[in-house]
Amino acid sequence: MSDILAGLKPALLWKHFSQLLRIPHGSGNERALGDYIVSVAKDLDLSWKRDKVGNVLVSKPATPGHEQATGVILQGHMDMVNEKNSDVAHDFLKDSIIAELRGDWVQAKGTTLGSDNGIGVAAALAVMEDKTLAHGPLEFLFTVDEETGLTGANHLAKDFLKGTKLLNLDSEDEGTFTIGCSGGGDSEIALPVQRKRRRFKDIYRLRLYGFRGGHSGLDINQGRGNAIRLLVRLLYQAQERFKFDLVRVEGGNKRNAIPRESWAAIGIDSAAAKKMQLFLKDAFAKVRNEYKAVEKGAQYAFEKITDPKEEPLTADSQAALIRLLLTLPHGVVSMHPEIAGLVETSTNLAVVRCEKAEVQIICSSRSSVASALAAVRQTIKAAAELAGVRIVQPGGYPGWEPNLQSALLKKLTGVYSQVFGKEPELKAVHAGLECGIIGEKYPGMDMISFGPTIEHPHSPEERVHTGSVERFWTFLTTALRALG
Repeated sequence: MSDILAGLKPALLWKHFSQLLRIPHGSGNERALGDYIVSVAKDLDLSWKRDKVGNVLVSKPATPGHEQATGVILQGHMDMVNEKNSDVAHDFLKDSIIAELRGDWVQAKGTTLGSDNGIGVAAALAVMEDKTLAHGPLEFLFTVDEETGLTGANHLAKDFLKGTKLLNLDSEDEGTFTIGCSGGGDSEIALPVQRKRRRFKDIYRLRLYGFRGGHSGLDINQGRGNAIRLLVRLLYQAQERFKFDLVRVEGGNKRNAIPRESWAAIGIDSAAAKKMQLFLKDAFAKVRNEYKAVEKGAQYAFEKITDPKEEPLTADSQAALIRLLLTLPHGVVSMHPEIAGLVETSTNLAVVRCEKAEVQIICSSRSSVASALAAVRQTIKAAAELAGVRIVQPGGYPGWEPNLQSALLKKLTGVYSQVFGKEPELKAVHAGLECGIIGEKYPGMDMISFGPTIEHPHSPEERVHTGSVERFWTFLTTALRALG
């Protein structure tokens, strides 16, 4: 274990998390981490299996005297969101995550940390290894590709699991039990574009950066700026004053992350560029004032660059792209009418990628109400249809309806009260959890989700509170004893 994490408790959990930091495991690249989990199971002489998509299941027998207990499943996902600041040199396919201890928090240097869901995975591995714990029959389910498509949970065979109680270790507020989540679905838009011969010698890049980004569900109600939307807003305003040719627009990296950075390449006369610089300074000052409470690090740059290979878009293609991106909805659509502070429906303008003949746009929408989710996706579809472009909307994933009469919930609420002298907070989250899919595949599965305190997941600001990890472990191991 690195010296940074060596003194933290519980030692077994942090030992395994330290190993996770050394193994690249972004979404779609979890094979090596799955191999590590299998190696731990083999070393402990525990039975294991791996399905065709890469999900790993490890089984641990009950401790003596607990053989008749109901089987419990500890579940987490192997993949992490790969995000970094633009000035950080990091290859997520081969480089280790560099962690540092800042007071009571563990954070990475300029990248996501992977505590979502690495702490949950490390906790499960620690339970696998710890021979001092009392518990009934345990299964440990490690799924793949939760962050980009819930692929692992979607491909679970209906006979893969035996247990009937599931502890999902993928929540991010210690002291809180998550008992429900939203469903969601993506919209993939393909806008055909045509190009023309260039008329301006100089090419400039307008770049927005330094925005906070964050989780497109959990942080969508924080009022943070969407770098794509704000970039296009500036372009729309600028085209009313200046003649320029749009070459490309790029922004966002992940479907489930609010875009932190975006940029556009434009061709413009050098004299007009100087005037546009003054306009952008004033226009962005208004943006900064608008977001002053939440985006203190937001910045822009407008500078001449080396010629890109592409020719500029035609006037019609340029107008269609700017209008479509400005029209597509982003942000909170509605709040839950019965649960204070809970977003019911939202949508995220997540990614734009510009190719030679096509611009690809991805929106990710969420709701705890199936009909409301369908309605916001219809709005996106209608905008695409107005622009006359192709849109594909995959099936999406189900939500998880809270069950306040859950026997598992009542049992663990009592355990938490005994350990900490207070009841846990109960909440549903505006994010997709694998519990929704697992519950659909295994009707009657009694489920609850909990975890340590993790702030700013899916962004380089991600950090996990060390004291909350220790309390999380205390509760988890006490709960396993009580359920056994």
